[in-house]
Amino acid sequence: QVQLVESGGGLVQAGGSLRLSCAASGRTFSIQAMGWFRQAPGKEREVVAAIRRGGGTYYTDSVKGRFTVSRDNAKNTVYLQMNSLKPEDTALYYCAADRDVAPLSIETEYDYWGQGTQVTVSS
Repeated sequence: QVQLVESGGGLVQAGGSLRLSCAASGRTFSIQAMGWFRQAPGKEREVVAAIRRGGGTYYTDSVKGRFTVSRDNAKNTVYLQMNSLKPEDTALYYCAADRDVAPLSIETEYDYWGQGTQVTVSS
């Protein structure tokens, strides 16, 4: 089993920045990829960004150029640096981990999920 704990969410004004962290524990050697997802009120959960153990990344179009995903394999931690935040980025952000080599953007491929951290961007 793998446990994931997110941190770093909060309230920020439009144009501001936040950095989310996700610390993994347990059978972390089994993790091939980690991703960030978000769910806004009344909307389905969507992929935001993801990164493979080897460093390959994926970003959804709406965050390209503004968000950066990175990982520290030694610390079993993945980060999401969010710049130029917009009100439409407001959501509950989840971290997820995948045991397999699979497309980074497919939510159902992820095996473990954190509890989420709230990001609220005011206009």
